[in-house]
Amino acid sequence: MDGDSPSAAAGSSAGEPKAIASGAGIMPKDFAISLAAKGGVDALLRNPGAERVHPMRGFEETYVDIVDYIVRITHRIWEEKDIGYIYDTYRHNSRVYDDFGLQYGNEKIVADTAHTINAFPDIRLFADEIIWAGNEDVGFHTSHRAVITGHNTGYSKFGAPTGAKVFLWCIANCVSLENEIFAEWVCYDTAALVQQLGFDLREVARKLGNELAPAAGEDPRFGEAERLPGQDRPAYMTPPDAAAGFDVEEFVRRNWHNIWNRRSLREVRRAYDQGLLFRGSTGRAFYGRGEYQSFILSLMALFPDLVVQIDDIYWMGNDAVGYLASLRWSLVGTHRGQGIYGAPSGRRVNMWGITQQEIKDGRIQREWMLFNEFGVMMQIYRD
Repeated sequence: MDGDSPSAAAGSSAGEPKAIASGAGIMPKDFAISLAAKGGVDALLRNPGAERVHPMRGFEETYVDIVDYIVRITHRIWEEKDIGYIYDTYRHNSRVYDDFGLQYGNEKIVADTAHTINAFPDIRLFADEIIWAGNEDVGFHTSHRAVITGHNTGYSKFGAPTGAKVFLWCIANCVSLENEIFAEWVCYDTAALVQQLGFDLREVARKLGNELAPAAGEDPRFGEAERLPGQDRPAYMTPPDAAAGFDVEEFVRRNWHNIWNRRSLREVRRAYDQGLLFRGSTGRAFYGRGEYQSFILSLMALFPDLVVQIDDIYWMGNDAVGYLASLRWSLVGTHRGQGIYGAPSGRRVNMWGITQQEIKDGRIQREWMLFNEFGVMMQIYRD
């Protein structure tokens, strides 16, 4: 984040939290504070430790580091069902962004949590890893990757209980300061959830989409998505001199721009390992670069004018052991192509997502990418 004070990190109640800024002491230089280093969630819950590992001004004394904080408040709220603990760990004017847009205030978070637990009383959240950065002054940014399971024995916004067991991925990016989360972007694999419940995905997306207020991008007077500088060609970002050393942010931003905005898919073979493992929204699972290229092409065909930008990025690690990076991104495009969403609707779509990358020896080995696919469907299928 920009600024040197907690108030700069928190931002104003009306503004957006700023992206974290790289610098000394902001990005962890190894994986010493990580879920893997703790032996997983069960090991952490059994023995979280008694001594604080890094400064955390204002946080409850029971938490020894930021990973411990995220794991244990999640467990307490969702699995122990202490829903009221949200009042202690989410700021009163906190903002949460999900498939359905902005959810404002901790009362809305309490209500939504109660709704979900009622629908899935045996819900479990199995944390896979938490990428983090920041400190007690600028705030802690965390990217929490987890698998959610449960049986649908209660009513949900999607319909009557079906009894189905669900299994879906989730990534939640939070910003916290002095024991309070004040901003969160959470990507549930909602489309996969609706499918597993046995409902017609398009019909549910149409119904719920009709209940939402139209997004700004649906105004028929919108202009083009700005990707090209007039009639000129999109820029190609060249790699820096190898002598300069490996720069995570430069690597991620360069490849993201060249692949998505310049449409140079050959860069996939330069940036990604041939044994790439990929997990994405609605149960997508790919092995190798060819399938990943096909996935990118499918979105480019659906939204020919799409433009993507990275809204936030942070990472942990070093050259010797590799890096784990989290990037939050947004995409704007017009549904003018044939594909999985049916005949072209001509509607402008606002897509956003969170991608986590495992980078080793200058190549991406594994990638997790979740985006608001159900939200995209609501935008396309609504009447």
